[in-house]
Amino acid sequence: MVGSSVLFAQNKHFITAGTIEFERTANMFALVKKKITPSTPQLKPIYEQYIKTEPQFRKLKSTLTFGNHKTLFVPVKPEKEVAYDYDSPMADQNNIVYNDMNTGTSIIQKEFFEKRFLVKDTIRKINWKLTGEKREIAGHICHRANAIVLDSIYVVAFYSDDIHVSGGPESFNGLPGMILGIAVPHENVTWFATKVTEEPIDYKTIVPPEKGIRVNNKQLYDQIMAVIGDWGDYYIVALKGYLL
Repeated sequence: MVGSSVLFAQNKHFITAGTIEFERTANMFALVKKKITPSTPQLKPIYEQYIKTEPQFRKLKSTLTFGNHKTLFVPVKPEKEVAYDYDSPMADQNNIVYNDMNTGTSIIQKEFFEKRFLVKDTIRKINWKLTGEKREIAGHICHRANAIVLDSIYVVAFYSDDIHVSGGPESFNGLPGMILGIAVPHENVTWFATKVTEEPIDYKTIVPPEKGIRVNNKQLYDQIMAVIGDWGDYYIVALKGYLL
């Protein structure tokens, strides 16, 4: 019996390079409602108008190229932008994310208030806890793990150990395989793979973005807080969206 298990493991096919297509879904009813705080009651009519005239869910596309223990996450430009009154940092995809697991380096191109930053720092370390739960995503059996990121954001991830790269969408990483699904329930957003394509990759194409004001994570945080620090009760909601 043990010999059979070993033989099965030896014959199992693992993916080491390819591309993944993701769909990001944001619950806009919930995100717009969060703009109404004790200090902004005047925004209630804006929320009421939104739920009458706009769709509940906003769906965005992205691609993740991976190989040689490197990943490059690139958002697809949406066909329609969110109107200013309804917009929320958690409603958009503003990051191009390059992670090099060989060196532990992350380089993120981030758009923030009409400025472009290039954030170079170490890869985000996430303390995952495996649960034993499984589900199928894009044709792959995935295992569930939970974590808290940025001190307070609860995250549920589903990773496939069929894919031998410890990456995922945006800055999510650190599991023994590729993350194909992410849910951030309290922030009303998910990422799920819709297609996984195994293919040879020219590793020279997995390169970090190069344009932007060069900062590290601490310097980016300071830049963001200089803008949103006086946003009253809403600033912490916005901060999560800008940093996640």
